[in-house]
Amino acid sequence: MINYFSGMDALYILLLAIIGAITLLFIILDPLWDITLSLRAILSPYLRTDFESDLVKKYGQWALVTGCTDGIGKEYAKQLANRGLNIVLVSRSPEKLSTVSQEIVRTFNVKTKVIVADFSKGAPIYEKIRLELGNLEIGILVNNVGSQYTFPMYVGEVPEKTVWDIINVNVAAVTMMTKMLIEDMKARKKGAIVNVSSGAELQPLPLMTLYAASKVYIRNFTRALQREYSNHGITIQHVSPMFVNTKMNDFSRRLRTTGWFVPNAESYAKYAVSTLGKLDHTTGYWTHGIQYFFVGMVPEWIRITIGHRLNKSLRKEYYSNQQPVQTNC
Repeated sequence: MINYFSGMDALYILLLAIIGAITLLFIILDPLWDITLSLRAILSPYLRTDFESDLVKKYGQWALVTGCTDGIGKEYAKQLANRGLNIVLVSRSPEKLSTVSQEIVRTFNVKTKVIVADFSKGAPIYEKIRLELGNLEIGILVNNVGSQYTFPMYVGEVPEKTVWDIINVNVAAVTMMTKMLIEDMKARKKGAIVNVSSGAELQPLPLMTLYAASKVYIRNFTRALQREYSNHGITIQHVSPMFVNTKMNDFSRRLRTTGWFVPNAESYAKYAVSTLGKLDHTTGYWTHGIQYFFVGMVPEWIRITIGHRLNKSLRKEYYSNQQPVQTNC
């Protein structure tokens, strides 16, 4: 038999095989580890009888939740209250804050504190929040407040107020609330910060361009923060939900229909809170984890194309539900 490979050729082939095997190992191990941790986080509250007291013991007696009068934020506050934490509710509507506060006190027999703050107003509100908090020790900060388009739009169509709302609410709020509380947590050597992002962070997203870009900021901000404070006893969690049935998605009937891949806010928050202290990054819901994993495996240009087509479809759906108007779709 003729030997077609020299010793040097065989060495190159062996080297390439080793590199390929190591690369494949990293590709496989990373998602498998994430899946293992996710399963542990989801099942642990059902297997441990002391779970309700864990968060209080680990982080402190008070949790602060922004954007807490509807959707994910409201359900996060209720789930934390269900685990024995007192809740600081921060949002812009006094009436809704009062309603949520009364519901939490009545249902979970914990304390609440209400702070009225409109994050779209920018810098002036943070000193007000700081003063109203006083010496209250916040063990868990949930940066949930967010702003989105009313429906998928081209950048040139987005109202200027919406542009500033997205910057002030999605970017500034998570930054300033974190800055406000993180040094106190560092001094106590305990605390948790939960930054709620979105699956929109996975790629540039045409027709939701500004919104998706703001979520990339939250992702990068959180992941860097994890490294900065990794030795100070603080849990910093990055949460990336996919579609959840909330008012934020009012522009689409499809996204306001609860199903396997579009949970309601209560189901979502129940799973998401169960991962706190166990996962540094989570989608917050098991079917979202499946979606996030497979979307992340697809080349970015394909993700952009699919996202563009999906948003064009949602835009068309929005206009079909409105009175006839002249628009360029």
